[in-house]
Amino acid sequence: MNNRMKNQFMSTRGNLFIVSAPSGAGKSSLISALLKDKPSDKQVSVSHTTRQPRPGEIDGQHYHFVSVEQFKALIAQNAFIEWAEVFGNFYGTSKTVIEQTLAQGIDVFLDIDWQGAEQVKKLMPYAIGVFILPPSKAELEQRLTGRGQDSQAVIDSRMAQAVSEMSHYSQYEFVIVNDDFDSALADLSAIIRSQRLTCASQQHTHNDMLVDLLAD
Repeated sequence: MNNRMKNQFMSTRGNLFIVSAPSGAGKSSLISALLKDKPSDKQVSVSHTTRQPRPGEIDGQHYHFVSVEQFKALIAQNAFIEWAEVFGNFYGTSKTVIEQTLAQGIDVFLDIDWQGAEQVKKLMPYAIGVFILPPSKAELEQRLTGRGQDSQAVIDSRMAQAVSEMSHYSQYEFVIVNDDFDSALADLSAIIRSQRLTCASQQHTHNDMLVDLLAD
């Protein structure tokens, strides 16, 4: 990368994407596949959590692992753009980390539910929401069953939760139906690309060029 291209990249502010979906819709797989392409200009936000690390998890890479006391101190400092307590553990997204990453020209993806999305939108209304839907309830249940990890009671609970989650799809700017994985991935990639081609983004990226083009 030459110096002009490097400076141009660094002057471009990244986009903040909120990606939500019911369990089994393929959200995590789509994000992982997307990040394999040019991973230097996009990343998933690393959340803070009070739960204990699982085998293989690395602090700062998978999560920022903190104590309950540290987490509550961060809440008091308004350090999170969104946070929640899930099954006795706290999870939160750092506003400072998000802003620093976006300022470097890196797109950031928040893998959160609709409630977290509402919190983020209040503080960062420029965030772009993407909701992933399964093609049908039958297909969603088949995917959950195919994992072979949960009992039928757990699957029934997840299906009920999925219906509640999916009822909020209209609160998002974009909706992708993950019927065919490759097509869904192409759709997600197109959304990312389109946001980099908005007038505001292009003005920011190509400011010097535009000044030259419009000079008398």
